[in-house]
Amino acid sequence: MFPFSLIYGAFVWLRNWMFDHNILKSASFNFPIICVGNLATGGTGKTPMTEYLVETLRKDYKTATLSRGYKRKTKGFAIADRNTTAIDIGDEPMQFHQKFPDITVAVGEERLVAIPQLLHQQPETQVIILDDAFQHRSVKAGLNLLLTEYKNLYTRDLMLPAGDLRDVKTSRKRADMIIVTKCKSDLTEFEKNELINEISPLPRQQVYFTEIVYAPPYHLFNTAKKADIGIGSDILLLCGIANPKPLMEFLTKHVRSYDMIRYADHHIFTIDDLKEIKKHFEKMQSNNKIILTTEKDAVRLEKFKTELAEYPIYVIPIKHRFLFGKEIDFNKRVIDFVKSFKPVS
Repeated sequence: MFPFSLIYGAFVWLRNWMFDHNILKSASFNFPIICVGNLATGGTGKTPMTEYLVETLRKDYKTATLSRGYKRKTKGFAIADRNTTAIDIGDEPMQFHQKFPDITVAVGEERLVAIPQLLHQQPETQVIILDDAFQHRSVKAGLNLLLTEYKNLYTRDLMLPAGDLRDVKTSRKRADMIIVTKCKSDLTEFEKNELINEISPLPRQQVYFTEIVYAPPYHLFNTAKKADIGIGSDILLLCGIANPKPLMEFLTKHVRSYDMIRYADHHIFTIDDLKEIKKHFEKMQSNNKIILTTEKDAVRLEKFKTELAEYPIYVIPIKHRFLFGKEIDFNKRVIDFVKSFKPVS
């Protein structure tokens, strides 16, 4: 695998070099654009970080998200409306649309083309958050957030296919903030400083640390109905995300038992999947059993409301929590970026 990683790494390095030397062009917009991304293939927590930014900004600013719309069945630019499904825009944008109906959720493969279209159709927009766009250098965002997972820092990783890196490590220089995600909650100051030394940020770069927090699960078809899972609970976990390990560790600590049906990331559920789920659930010998799934998977299961209506299927929300009391500092830097942006008249 390693020789292929060298070839892939050389190609990525050359592409970045061409952007750095203006052989390939990057466009910047006279507008507040925030990019959330990583150097690896997934599982660093980009989606909950995008949601965190939305929650931070939407009260005071007309906020929009722009995603590629991975694995959707449509092409081109689109803005979500009340008739939109995950098939139309992808699971992550659909998740944003459902959780934040007051913001603009857009998708478009070519962000350079999609941004003007978004601003033309939604001229009241005051800030755009680009979801998973760190490698898409045709657009130069004003604020770049680079996420890296605590247990798999980019500093210790290798290029694809030997490792998980899809971009070279030197690309971290483009980041304004580096966020180490999915940390253990009791991370010490000494460990934090060791990690900062390993990351070796530039003087202008801020480094933050977050942990994953799970909220009480809600029913897939009735969000007001909550599930109280604990040491007496038996769970059938449906999981089609890049990195289920944090959720598995959480369940190991907090429930009596769990079985997991693992799917590929962004898996599109079928009737055959439902048959397998029902069969597996009915075999579980417990009086306190439920089906649990992630928010990403939930938007792909909603189309089976009729088939799943009688089953106790719940969705577990996930959020970032900043460690070392840095939430206020992070929020201030993000808001100051948007606030201080001065469009050229």
